[in-house]
Amino acid sequence: MTAIPLVDLQATHAEVAEEVAIGFKRILADTAFIGGPEVTAFEREYAAFAGVGHCVGVANGTDALELALRALGVGPGDEVILPANTFIATAEAVARAGGQPVLVDVDPETYLIDVDAARAAVTQATRAVVPVHLYGQHAPVERLRALLDGRDIAIVEDAAQSQGATRLGVPAGAGGIAATSFYPGKNLGAYGDAGAVVTDDEALASKVRTLGSHGGLRKYVHDVIGVNSRLDALQAVVLRAKLARLDSWNAARREAAGRYDRLLAGIDVVRPVTAPGNVHVWHLYVVRVPAARRGEILAALNAQGIGAGIHYPVPVHLTPAFAGLRHGPGSFPHAEQAAAQVLSLPIYPQITAVQQERVGAALASALG
Repeated sequence: MTAIPLVDLQATHAEVAEEVAIGFKRILADTAFIGGPEVTAFEREYAAFAGVGHCVGVANGTDALELALRALGVGPGDEVILPANTFIATAEAVARAGGQPVLVDVDPETYLIDVDAARAAVTQATRAVVPVHLYGQHAPVERLRALLDGRDIAIVEDAAQSQGATRLGVPAGAGGIAATSFYPGKNLGAYGDAGAVVTDDEALASKVRTLGSHGGLRKYVHDVIGVNSRLDALQAVVLRAKLARLDSWNAARREAAGRYDRLLAGIDVVRPVTAPGNVHVWHLYVVRVPAARRGEILAALNAQGIGAGIHYPVPVHLTPAFAGLRHGPGSFPHAEQAAAQVLSLPIYPQITAVQQERVGAALASALG
């Protein structure tokens, strides 16, 4: 029986292979591996796609978030609020910038940051809040802005999973700053690690670019202590080819998500919820199943060649890496419930109705 992967990178590559090969040949001939016209063109094209004024390509999504925080001045002694239900990179970026991660719980339906909990966590040391646009839809940034109005607290959007998504018609980073990841499995994925920071603020964009280029924009001029985090030209070739198809790929993901909604309507799972005002891009289609049976259900799906997975099995506060935050089990019940129950089903632009019907039938069978 043919396997159904969690994400089919081969199918995606097949659509851009010829264009990428031509672009790679051009880069190899010109030996313009770092920066150069391909990177400049991608940054311009992605900024336009994302609906913001500026895009700065960097080496990966974690760097993008760290550099955005550092550009805003986050450093030692500064508290940064973020949801407990996220990939550990969100918290890592805060720690790497020198800040102190302050975790809060999430909304039990969307798994996005609980805005009221975030507001309650604000102290005099709070310098930033990082709402995570999880699974492909935006957190309620406008509510955060309203609650934080008048305070010197920045909002840095973690948009690693939401390329092309909007909330109330507003894209990530508009009027502020956002970080994204082009890890291969993302809606817009490179052939390796890559990332970007997007913003409408030219001065912020310049700071990010300076920090990511050893602290200077001219060779051997180093104004601040920076890092080496730049987008490779070869990755820019891949990203440009895929970006031209991203709108149609996101539309295909939305169609697939709607099909899952119909197929799973009679099955005893908790289906994902799209918050009002959101245009979802379905980086992941995540259902909830009984915690006591999740391992059994996942094994049954995998045994039938269905590449289901779990995002994320351990909330940030229960990872050994962040044990120093001193949050035990029960600290963030909604995040912990999600970690114990979520199950990601295969979704990608090229998935077929027949494949999804097979996933639905296998899930129903596994649930008994």
